[in-house]
Amino acid sequence: MHHEKQSPNTTNPFASGDEVLGGGLPRARTAIVNGGPGSGKTMLGLEFLYRGALAGEPGIFIGFEEPLDQLRENAATLGWDLAALERENRLFLLGGHIQPDMLTSGEFSLKGLLAAASGKATEMRAKRFVMDALEVALRLFDTPIQVRNELHTLNNWLRGAGLAALLTVRPGVRGGALAFEDFFLSMGDCVIDMDVRMVAQVSTRRLRVVKYRGSGFESNEYPYVITGSGLHVAPISTVGLRHKPLGEKITTGQPKLDAILEGGYRRASCVLFAGQPGTGKTILASTFVRAACGRGENVLYISFEESQEALTGNVRNAGIDLQPEIASGRLRFLCQFPEAMGAEEHYIRALADIEDFSPAHVIVDAISACERMGGKQASFDYLMRLLNRCKEKGITILLLNQTSVPTDITGISGNEISSLVDTVVRLDYKEGFGETTRLLSVLKSRGSAHSNQKREYWITDQGIDIADPYLGEGEVLTGTARQVQEEKDRMEAERLEFEIRLKELEIERLQTMQRRMANGIEKRTALRADKPLDDTQQKG
Repeated sequence: MHHEKQSPNTTNPFASGDEVLGGGLPRARTAIVNGGPGSGKTMLGLEFLYRGALAGEPGIFIGFEEPLDQLRENAATLGWDLAALERENRLFLLGGHIQPDMLTSGEFSLKGLLAAASGKATEMRAKRFVMDALEVALRLFDTPIQVRNELHTLNNWLRGAGLAALLTVRPGVRGGALAFEDFFLSMGDCVIDMDVRMVAQVSTRRLRVVKYRGSGFESNEYPYVITGSGLHVAPISTVGLRHKPLGEKITTGQPKLDAILEGGYRRASCVLFAGQPGTGKTILASTFVRAACGRGENVLYISFEESQEALTGNVRNAGIDLQPEIASGRLRFLCQFPEAMGAEEHYIRALADIEDFSPAHVIVDAISACERMGGKQASFDYLMRLLNRCKEKGITILLLNQTSVPTDITGISGNEISSLVDTVVRLDYKEGFGETTRLLSVLKSRGSAHSNQKREYWITDQGIDIADPYLGEGEVLTGTARQVQEEKDRMEAERLEFEIRLKELEIERLQTMQRRMANGIEKRTALRADKPLDDTQQKG
């Protein structure tokens, strides 16, 4: 039998956690949240109550660890005005701190707190209930029998109260309660583990649903983050292939590149610029940004290697001024070091900007820096989520990848996402004749025809300029080699032109001789016949 469910909140991105839970927490049942310090148990409980109160479902909070004033202050940093909800009788906070004299007299019991909660629940018609840091109360009892009795008391009260209850506990409870940790698993209809760990020197959080009676749920581990607006879950395994089809062609901002791609990039596609440092990836991306903003479309630029000021200053030197686009509100930057946080928080921050800004296009510069979020797997997870969300929303996404050495197309993304990329523009160096030149080529463009020729290009004061392809002796000629070959071709062309002119003069001479010979024969024939010559013949 499936329980009726209710979402922890319906107005916040934590609703993504409902995907993991198969719809939400069980209504009129008990959920156990098991997690260590800093895992966000208290925040999850508060958010469950706060969102419920806003939705018309009053709630009660009993906390054994954190003072209520401090709890209100911490909630205020998230924009949650708990005091206002308390005044409106939509939220009730009850401190469960135990006085030392109660312990010595043996008078402490959960029954008093539960009795107070019962009266308040009836008065305010409460629907939700949270008991935070239950292990603090349990470790105060001396014997396992006392712990078992209190747990039975709590369990019976919860069953009779008809509330959607959430109990938070810390693993490895002391005071004789270790023997009853399995009791939590039995009394909870839903059990959730929350964990904080270090991955490649980056703190990361994971959430897993251990069990959920009478309901389907996702059993894998899922990353989650604590942000300025609450707790957010980013379930990767629930991602479905709901990508929008590729759209019409849109200009790259560079006419010659448009011609190479036979019209430009496809809207809602994924475009990858791959090249070594200094090949102009950021300039090429900024060229597209300027063109897109000029059409009145929003662009979100995610930069992991340069600040907004540094990036805009560098491309300005190449003749691309992005300040008008920033001033118009069409261009927004999200700049942060990869090491500043885990991949999950990077993704949630990007997602928040996407939801708020509604960009038509997203730039990620550079995806080669993403491994610094916590390793190769973290990089893959971040890019997979971001790519999926952009493709679902019909957003064109441009990825810039800084390669260390030339590589083949299968590994050109550096993050094992090449199969998800629709268009690959490769930027290479070519050395010869004592100089280094640059080559541009399109390796693939899904759903679109394109030129397969390599072309030399230059980074100028007016952006990137692309030359027509020039082939010689089986290879692409660039720079001085091209100039030398062009000079040879010019001299050869002049020689051929001279020889052709000599041939033409020789032909003209022969034709003149033939005409003269023909006229002489005709005169002699006329004389033999004693025929008078006509005017034409006389002139001849």
